[in-house]
Amino acid sequence: MTETKRTFSGLLTRRLTYSALFLAIALVLPFLTGQIPEIGSMLCPMHIPVLLCGFLCGWPWGLAVGFLAPLLRSVLFGMPPMVPTAVAMAFELAVYGAASGFLYRRLPRKKASVYIALLVAMVLGRVVWGVVRVILAGLAGSSFTWALFLSGAITTAIPGIILQIVLIPILVIALEKAGLSLNQ
Repeated sequence: MTETKRTFSGLLTRRLTYSALFLAIALVLPFLTGQIPEIGSMLCPMHIPVLLCGFLCGWPWGLAVGFLAPLLRSVLFGMPPMVPTAVAMAFELAVYGAASGFLYRRLPRKKASVYIALLVAMVLGRVVWGVVRVILAGLAGSSFTWALFLSGAITTAIPGIILQIVLIPILVIALEKAGLSLNQ
């Protein structure tokens, strides 16, 4: 095996391993807040490992982990409910993982880039969540109002948004300093 193939194979294996770890964390982390569902919806625990996966492994891996996590958690544990919650979250989290990884790779390697990629990913993901909720509501013959969007995407999620803005950059920068980022 040539050195290039060995390096690519090793990188692929590390990305797969990291992604599996982030997926496992996304499945387990909500158990910390699961006893009180209101706290879980406020802290958005599944978002953190998905965003980290995008930043550290790259956009395809972040997209895959983001899309699979809520669907798999719904199938395995019954939470979140598959329709409309897990389906809408699958698209939202896929965008989080893809956008954070894609933007972070394209932006200059500065601390501000972590924040820019994170904030853009969070906004895009929430917009996609709202669009999917509107589509699902239309298919179900119900409505999804602007007030419901603001409540679900922003108001109830403010603690989680703050947590992500504080925690994600610290973790990304620390893991990069430790040489653990694979998004190059």
